[in-house]
Amino acid sequence: MGVRLNKVAKDFGAIRVIKDVSMDIPTGSFAVFVGTSGCGKSTLLRMIAGLEDTTDGAILIDDRDVTQVEPSDRGVAMVFQSYALYPHLTVFENMAFSLRLARTKKAKVQEMVSEAARILQLTDHLDKKPSALSGGQRQRVAIGRAIVRNPQVFLFDEPLSNLDAELRVAMRLELTHLHRKIGATMIYVTHDQVEAMTLADKIVVLKDGVVQQAGAPLDLYDDPDNRFVAGFIGSPAMTFIPAKVTGRDGGNLVVRTEGSEAHEFRAAVDHDAAPGTTVNIGVRPEHWQIADGGMPVRVEVSEELGDVFYLHTSLADESEIIVERKGSRERLDGRTIGIGAVPRHVLVFDTDGQRLR
Repeated sequence: MGVRLNKVAKDFGAIRVIKDVSMDIPTGSFAVFVGTSGCGKSTLLRMIAGLEDTTDGAILIDDRDVTQVEPSDRGVAMVFQSYALYPHLTVFENMAFSLRLARTKKAKVQEMVSEAARILQLTDHLDKKPSALSGGQRQRVAIGRAIVRNPQVFLFDEPLSNLDAELRVAMRLELTHLHRKIGATMIYVTHDQVEAMTLADKIVVLKDGVVQQAGAPLDLYDDPDNRFVAGFIGSPAMTFIPAKVTGRDGGNLVVRTEGSEAHEFRAAVDHDAAPGTTVNIGVRPEHWQIADGGMPVRVEVSEELGDVFYLHTSLADESEIIVERKGSRERLDGRTIGIGAVPRHVLVFDTDGQRLR
């Protein structure tokens, strides 16, 4: 079932931490709330779950206003960062716990737990205690405990943050497969933009309780609305360089960077910014090109990642630019090279961080 937020706000005392958030999360979609610590993403998730009161606005699930409805009656199930499993109970008993509290018939409990265990590949572990399981298996038990409730919406609050890097990758794939199998609406909170890019069909980027941009992962990556989104989505991050507008060249805005390495760039921007306007240009690592006559930078360190090199370069003011390089293993450490970018890959932001298009 779909989720709709209509000008939702949350106050803690005199401080408004969620500020008039509106969005639609379609039925069956996988939406990810992402942002830095303290941006309000977990608070927003808890408001949808009913674990935090909503100060203003409305929360609708399947077109039903649940703003004042108790958490148990909202048709949602939440998976937390902590597994919160009962150590003295078996996997089966942990997954069946809420069903038994609801006095579900024994045969129905067996059926529902067995089906959830099949989906999560836990059938061979139902008689084990949590202490006998790996971290990934424990997280699957926590997810199974949510599945048996047959919720309309699944809510995940940074469920993979306690796992090591290799297991997190494996669990991301398992969550993707799970979503495809059961087709339920899922809302997931993380501070890890790689998780967001790999899991979501819709990403919501939050900062200071305000939605900065929402959309498909590659739409946010290719076409960010502001500097925050541009810098947050993508790894390694986009580089930003101060510059001033010098004029236009046909369909391109012409800007010139400052400092001893001053260099002219053209950006595919229709906005008619006046000459002398201060801006920042942004270019992703894979969009830099090594070119004679380009902006001079010094290669400080090369990261070798198999078929890809990341050149950590610096300008004279010591600001860093990361350049992705493929197809050559020649080491350039300590050398000065020229770099440039084609106009469509040069993004321009005003001094408030808003994108000029």
